[in-house]
Parts: sequence; structure tokens; C-alpha cells
Amino acid sequence: MQYLVLFTTEDDGTLTAEVPDLPGCFSKGATLNEAKANIKEAIKSHLQIMKEEGMVIPVPSHEAQVIDVTELAA
Repeated sequence: MQYLVLFTTEDDGTLTAEVPDLPGCFSKGATLNEAKANIKEAIKSHLQIMKEEGMVIPVPSHEAQVIDVTELAA
């Protein structure tokens, strides 16, 4: 299963990672690699807790693509 993760660079340079399909599942990291590792662990823990509590595991419903609009910005 693959979930979309959004990474946001904060004012202090850290990165916040959040999973839109798993409300409340988020993490931080000093670097992108650290943020990726941390959110992977957060997702794993989040899903485990949901499973233990008998909750339905959400099917991933978000996807993302980067759209190049360089020619529009000129």
C-alpha cells in the first residue's frame, strides 16, 4: 500500500511530513531523508494502532503529479 506524503519546509528549515489519507499522521525531520524515515515509522505506528483498535484502514485515495508551468511564468 502506498500513501501520498506531503512535505512542507518550515521557517526554521525543518520539514513537516503529513499523510492526507491518515488524519493525524504526521512527523518532522531536519532533512528530507530524515523526514522520510520518520514519516514511514509514523505511518507504520498509525496503521498498527488503527488495526489494534479495530478501525478500518483507509485505502489510499490521493495522488500527486508535478505540472510544469514554466512557460506561463515568463
